Amino acid sequence: MSETKQAVQEKKTDKELYDYQQGAISQIFEKFDNAPDDYHLLYQLPTGGGKTVIFSEMVRQYLKNHNKKVLVMTHRVELCNQTSKMLTSFGVANKVVNSKANLDDQADYSCFVAMVETLNNRLNDNKLDISDVGLVIIDEAHYNSFTKLFKFFENSFILGVTATPLSSNKELPMKGNYNELITGETIESLIENEFLARCETYAYDMGLTSLEVGSNGDYTVKSSEDLYSSPAMLQKTVDAYKKHSLGKKTLIFNNGINTSISVYYAFREAGLPIMHLDNTATKKQRKQILDWFHETPNAILTSVSILTTGFDEPTIDTIILNRATKSLTLYYQMIGRGSRILNNKEKFTVIDLGNNLYRFGPWGADLDWQLIFKSPNWYADRIKSDEAIEADFKHDLSDDIKDEFSKSENTYFDIRQTYKDAVAAGESSKVVLERSIEHHAKICIENSEDVYDAIALAKLLKEDINQRIEVYAKCISKSTYNFLKWLKDDYQKKLNSYLRTNFDEKFEEIHGYPPEE
Repeated sequence: MSETKQAVQEKKTDKELYDYQQGAISQIFEKFDNAPDDYHLLYQLPTGGGKTVIFSEMVRQYLKNHNKKVLVMTHRVELCNQTSKMLTSFGVANKVVNSKANLDDQADYSCFVAMVETLNNRLNDNKLDISDVGLVIIDEAHYNSFTKLFKFFENSFILGVTATPLSSNKELPMKGNYNELITGETIESLIENEFLARCETYAYDMGLTSLEVGSNGDYTVKSSEDLYSSPAMLQKTVDAYKKHSLGKKTLIFNNGINTSISVYYAFREAGLPIMHLDNTATKKQRKQILDWFHETPNAILTSVSILTTGFDEPTIDTIILNRATKSLTLYYQMIGRGSRILNNKEKFTVIDLGNNLYRFGPWGADLDWQLIFKSPNWYADRIKSDEAIEADFKHDLSDDIKDEFSKSENTYFDIRQTYKDAVAAGESSKVVLERSIEHHAKICIENSEDVYDAIALAKLLKEDINQRIEVYAKCISKSTYNFLKWLKDDYQKKLNSYLRTNFDEKFEEIHGYPPEE
């Protein structure tokens, strides 16, 4: 036996494992001891629960008690390096198999850590001896890039670990590659026992029907950038940050580099401390930016997907989801970046600008992972569409405009319910817009001294008018661009005409006295 192997088996770790982590290790080893050699087991534990700690201790114990080797696979170079360091801290000498690795000394190691693509190349070139690998561990196992390597390990026990046991590809369900799922602690349990921080979410009602879904099943970068790079959306992002998290350390997730760069400039113009990071940054640039983010208490970092896994920054106070996703895994990964406990940090903030809360429910909700693992399509088919989500929205005046209508008790008007009532009463659909115009006129008159004030207020209602028209058009199933434009223009003209004709009479009805001459 080599000296390296001997050292691995004899050295004991000084790491303290929590009871639930020890319990997970016992559960997994029980399966390992009783299942066939080629068994495929999947283990689920929320982000922040310590998956790497668990499987590092497993590797240590396995090598101590078995005369076989271990291979740990990751999908990103950062995770590869982090995993190697964690294993070393557990007393496990390991060899990182990357594109530059010299494998002449591979016989001296019992544990290898490899990136999936590099490993695939090395195995196809017969550069790595895996004949004696008894245990294969796959980190972030929901990625499908690993499955092509399974053929090399037909006699090995495979342990996949993930926070979300739902495949990134609907056509390749995880139950097709794993025999069984073991679920770990829930997010709620980890919060209750002070292992994770609690999430406080502020969700904005977003119109996302312009977004297109690509071949990967998620929203395309192009359609996302068209929406999220618009001046109105950039202003909404800045305003949401100022309202909920001004001065707090914030990580922003975007779908597209151009959007992230636009966010960077929008925040910078607002005088806010921000930097941008994407996968085109060099290692040096990335380190400088992440060091700045770590050291600056009120830092804002806008990014594109690169920080969803393998990034730990417990000082983060706020996550802004400046994008929509149809991936439950991505939703949990993004929010999980803010869930790390630190000193007195008991909660963190999520600002959702992508209807993600409405699509998936609250982060930490009691999801039945066993059901999702066994019937992923059943789960996927029950995720709400954007149309269904937006049908439930209660569109009201924005906060800044609402201040101008402070004398009105009710600024909200339910177009959909008014339409249903009209149809039930056998009335023409035109009465819906007539009643909407009367409501808009009423709130203008309630907050005016004369007809000129009322017409000036009516101009502020443009966004609310547009939203009402779009809901109305869906009710009557007509939504061509020209039709909508005509309806919106016609509505504004009729509102102004109504105010000029009826102001004095309605003013006296509302106030009990006529307007001053």
